[in-house]
Amino acid sequence: MKLSKFIFITLILLSSFGCKKKEVSESDFEKEVLNSVFVEIVDSINMDRRIMYPPPSPKIVNFKTGQTDTIGYHAILKKYWHEQDSIKKDKNRILIAVYDFIENNKIKDDKFDLTPFKNNKKYDFQYMSKFPEERFWDINDKKSSLPVGTISISKIHFNKTKTSGILKASASCGGGRCGRGFEITIKNKSGEWHISKIIDTWVS
Repeated sequence: MKLSKFIFITLILLSSFGCKKKEVSESDFEKEVLNSVFVEIVDSINMDRRIMYPPPSPKIVNFKTGQTDTIGYHAILKKYWHEQDSIKKDKNRILIAVYDFIENNKIKDDKFDLTPFKNNKKYDFQYMSKFPEERFWDINDKKSSLPVGTISISKIHFNKTKTSGILKASASCGGGRCGRGFEITIKNKSGEWHISKIIDTWVS
């Protein structure tokens, strides 16, 4: 009788530990998936304020005839493309501000951990809380020490089999003048997670 009771209690304890382990592993699973696609998401949606603006339009010197300043415009255009090429060829890491908390989970335990990306060769990810509010940024200042843009990420909503998921993300170049929202679908293909679809949800 005592042996049966001991076995019964042991099974209950093992079952309890098993449930707790499963709960933790699901949380770790989401973090692992998010970490595996985060840089790919940034590559796809980031808004670099240094290269946001299109080429300048030619200056009209005679509004009646529509004549433009061809010589002066060529010089300005050449300077514009030279700056764009310099930015694209720059091997320095791109400073991106990441909002501290995962959207829909703004509690202390859900701060987005940037540690896995500290040695990323392309991006220097820093928490948004380290910088002034982005509405105060001068997006025309290309040499500023501020980030070139911001990124925010939401919680991932997985399907039942956890082979695909949907999350929301937003990107901005700061200054309160530009921003975009996205719904991003990710899928597990051959054991690796990648973006399968991106839908624009809002623009500001």
